[in-house]
Amino acid sequence: MTNKQLLILGIAPLLALGACGGNTDSPGVDNGMETSMSTGNAMADDRAMMNDGAGNAMAAAAMTGQDFADTVAASDAYEIAAGKLAQAKATSAGLKAFGAEMVAAHTQSTDKLKAAAGKASPAITPAPALTAEQQAHLQALQAATGTAFDTEYKAQQVAAHAQALAAVRGYAARGDVESLRAFAREAEGMIAKHDDAIRGM
Repeated sequence: MTNKQLLILGIAPLLALGACGGNTDSPGVDNGMETSMSTGNAMADDRAMMNDGAGNAMAAAAMTGQDFADTVAASDAYEIAAGKLAQAKATSAGLKAFGAEMVAAHTQSTDKLKAAAGKASPAITPAPALTAEQQAHLQALQAATGTAFDTEYKAQQVAAHAQALAAVRGYAARGDVESLRAFAREAEGMIAKHDDAIRGM
C-alpha cells in the first residue's frame, strides 16, 4: 500500500467523525469485537496503528479549518452519546463516572469549538453529523449488556481518544485557522487526560 493510500485511509475516519453540535440522538457502532481476547487485541492494534505510518499520516495530514471543526464536533457528539449510555448501562462504577465526565467535558468542548470557529474569517460553522462508524459504535453499545457493555465501551473509548489526539495534535501544529489551532492546543490536554484515564481502567 502506498503512502498516499495510507494517508487517505487514515484521514477518512477522522473526516467522518465530523459534526455534532451536541446532537446525542444518533445511535451507534459494531466494531466486530466478539470476545475479551479479541477486544484486547483490537485495542493493541489500535495503539500500534497510531504509532506506525498510517497513524503518523493521520496526525500529519493537513485538514482545513472546516474539516477540523467537523471532525471535533462529531467526536464530541459521539462522546456525549456514548457517555450517556455508559452512565445508564455500565456495570463498573469507574466506567459510569468516566461516562459522566465525557458528557460534561465534551459538552464544554463543543461550546469552545463553536466559539473558536466563530472567530475564523469567514466564520466556520461545525457541521453536526455523526459518521457511519460512530453511529455503528453507538448501536453496538445500545445492544450490549452487562460486562460485555463495559468491554465494548472501553475498547471504543481507547480507539476514539487515540484518533482525537492525532487530530488535535496535527491541527495544532499545521492548522490554517489560528483560533482553531488555539482550541486544538487546549483540547489536547483534556483528551490526553481522558486517554490516560480510560487506558488505566
